[in-house]
Amino acid sequence: MATVEIWNLEHEKVDTLELDDEVFGQQSRDELVWEVVKCQKAGMRKGCASTKTRGEVSGTGAKPYKQKRTGRARQGTLRGPHQRGGGVAFGPRPRSYAYKMPKKVRKMAMRSVLSDQARNQRLWVLKDMELPGIKTKHLHEIMSRFGLHKALLVDRKDNQNLKLSTRNLPGFMYRSVEGLNLVDLVGQEHLVISVSTVKQLEGLLKS
Repeated sequence: MATVEIWNLEHEKVDTLELDDEVFGQQSRDELVWEVVKCQKAGMRKGCASTKTRGEVSGTGAKPYKQKRTGRARQGTLRGPHQRGGGVAFGPRPRSYAYKMPKKVRKMAMRSVLSDQARNQRLWVLKDMELPGIKTKHLHEIMSRFGLHKALLVDRKDNQNLKLSTRNLPGFMYRSVEGLNLVDLVGQEHLVISVSTVKQLEGLLKS
């Protein structure tokens, strides 16, 4: 098992922690990470582009002029796709771009990224992430002690002080362990996580 150092909020080493190789000791699977990130980003797309068909554009439904003896091509409506101001044929309609990937693949991709972060010293484990109050400046000072300018902070979902202190801190993002996703994980340089959350994450990601 890999061993990682445990720090307190004063940037002092207080202990060590053995990481589970099933979660933090896996090989890199870039192809799976790419597929899962693409899937998650597809689910985030709005899919609200819309055009009007010939039945939705405003205008009369009457025949514009008589069928014969005008010297012009016969027409039945001014709302057809071939007419100026008419409807659009086969244009975009509101839709969902979301699709699903197997749970086993999603877990495997998450384990791959976490393992890369552990190998490359981009994983910081803190004894706890309890702040005395909601203070962005205080959190910025803590992160500065670790030399971090961009990181994903992960802790339990009821840690409101950490969640609200992170909200206005540029470069930093808070996620609960239940809401952790691959897009956020690969978008940040470092992962900062508490000891208790590491154990919870290992329980969630074991196959």
